[in-house]
Amino acid sequence: MSNPEPSRRPYLLRAMYEWIGDCGYSSHIVVDALAKGVVVPAENIENEKIVLNIDGNAVRNLSLGNEIVEFDARFQGKNWHVSLPVSAVQGIYAKETGIGMIFSDDEDPGPPKPDTPDQPRTDSRPTLKIVR
Repeated sequence: MSNPEPSRRPYLLRAMYEWIGDCGYSSHIVVDALAKGVVVPAENIENEKIVLNIDGNAVRNLSLGNEIVEFDARFQGKNWHVSLPVSAVQGIYAKETGIGMIFSDDEDPGPPKPDTPDQPRTDSRPTLKIVR
């Protein structure tokens, strides 16, 4: 029995964070604030989401793990230890340009399903047709 593939989300999150930083921009993440395990200041939640600046100049002790994102930051002059599951991160972007990546809920669809009689195999090569 093989182990299931790990989620791609934490790897893509770390890659985009590094790329955004290499470009000299500041990384912001969009988080589903109502997801289980999200610990953020409630007064900063809008429309069930929170946007967090995770740039190195804005946070301390940032950890972008495979399961959990956590860091220390200040919100309205108060220290907070922010913690959230990676699955609650809906996207990451550069504040200065808006360039980033949105994660879909089905970004990890799992292994391919085997063919069934209702789904015939399509091993034939594609063909092109000239339309005039």
